[in-house]
Amino acid sequence: MSPTLKRILLILGLLIATILIGLGLYLAFKKAQIPSAPARPTPTGAGGRLPAAGGREAPGDEGQPVPTGGLPAAGVTAPPVTPPGYYQPEPVTKITNDQTLYPSVNTSGNFRYHNAADGKFYEVKDGTATPLADQVFYNVKNVTWAKSKDKAVIEYPDNSKIVYNFETKKQVSLPKHWESFSFSNDGNEIAAKSIGLAPENRWLVTTRDDGTGAKLIEPLGNNEDKVIVDWSPSRQTVAFSKTGDPLGADRREILLIGLNHENFKGLVVEGLDFQPRWSPTGQQLLYSVDSARSNFKPELWIANSYGDAIGNNRQALGINTWANKCAFGGEGTLFCAVPRNLPDGAGMSPAVAADEFDDLYKIDLKTGAKTPVTLDTNYTFDSISYDASKNKVLFTDRHKNGAFQVNL
Repeated sequence: MSPTLKRILLILGLLIATILIGLGLYLAFKKAQIPSAPARPTPTGAGGRLPAAGGREAPGDEGQPVPTGGLPAAGVTAPPVTPPGYYQPEPVTKITNDQTLYPSVNTSGNFRYHNAADGKFYEVKDGTATPLADQVFYNVKNVTWAKSKDKAVIEYPDNSKIVYNFETKKQVSLPKHWESFSFSNDGNEIAAKSIGLAPENRWLVTTRDDGTGAKLIEPLGNNEDKVIVDWSPSRQTVAFSKTGDPLGADRREILLIGLNHENFKGLVVEGLDFQPRWSPTGQQLLYSVDSARSNFKPELWIANSYGDAIGNNRQALGINTWANKCAFGGEGTLFCAVPRNLPDGAGMSPAVAADEFDDLYKIDLKTGAKTPVTLDTNYTFDSISYDASKNKVLFTDRHKNGAFQVNL
């Protein structure tokens, strides 16, 4: 073979090798850029897949229609998409199926109530209802709970009243002519109205929880129906009196009654049918009133309620509901059940709105912001409490058995 032919063959061989190497590099690079399709997970559960939150099939799965429609309107947040297989808790869960009467939440966050079916008192702790005592209490007419301890004043139709301590399993009888009870914040004392036959024998009184040490605080005379016994968490105030001076139109002065004849500053309220609720520290007072201004629907107000600041920072919250349909979530937050349809005059006669469905709102007392809390169905709140230890709202419903908690 001539040197020229060898040279030509060598050049051709180098060209072919270069082309083959370049082609190999291109194919290798191309493969690295295209990821392989992920394997479809093996179906599990009923219907071949796990249910999405709320027990419904996830939209877009096999056999399910794909949702249609555009983006949500301004100001409406699109609901988050829950990936199949993920658990999302329901906003409302039922914590007991019992006939739940006279409910209360203690300072540990445990829900307490009386079950009319078996006559026992129960406590729901860690999701389980257990009797507070083996003793049976039938025909209970009313119950007033201590906040910090498991004890209560229990009233019966024949006007018998006892203080029962569920921790020591001991009971003490109270006079039959005492009524309208309220425990001190530590649970060691009780305030009440002592209603004698003669006006001069009607008094606001206090006693220790064992029935000893009774004290006369203020005479009631013929005004016992104008006094609300409600011991403040700060211990400063033991009752409210609606005997203050009328200030024109629907304005009234509410007097705060202390234990030692203090001359506290009066609280001016813009309406009638005053109904109070203390904040956790007693530094603030939530209250509802109604007036011609609101077509006699209840309006919520809040004001300072301690010492020389009584009545300061008074403001309307712009919510039409009653104070007893609200629970404090700390000093700066309220949770309120607000009737959807509130007839005129409901403040004077709450029974006309007793069966209305309620919406639940979280109210920021610093900014005034009102945020709706989503519920799973329609409820008519009969009682409402807040469990600070677990950040949950607990409530009972006027038409549903049991008790419920809102997972915030």
